[in-house]
Amino acid sequence: MDLMQQLKALSSANEFLEFFGIDYDERVVHVNRLHILKRFYQYLHRAEGLAAIDDEIELFRRYREMLRQAYLDFTTSTAAQQKVFKVFQDVDGKQHVTLDSLRQSLPRRAAA
Repeated sequence: MDLMQQLKALSSANEFLEFFGIDYDERVVHVNRLHILKRFYQYLHRAEGLAAIDDEIELFRRYREMLRQAYLDFTTSTAAQQKVFKVFQDVDGKQHVTLDSLRQSLPRRAAA
């Protein structure tokens, strides 16, 4: 089975980290698993020249380094700081809701 087929069989951040032989702290992965995979995906799409690599060992090495960096991003900062997902990109990851807007969103109480 080639590298791409093996990668398609992986589904969790833990599986990817174990496949690439990257040591990890389960607590970091538990909290950031989707963020790590999304960042890995971002690194893959930004990387230049991956499609031209014919050597699977070299491709494995490059993928491993990008996954390692994706994991390390979340060992030194939070998901809110990394802003991988849109919810964290909007308004610096903070929702601003005024009391008036909350009141307006509530159904009107019937007079008792």
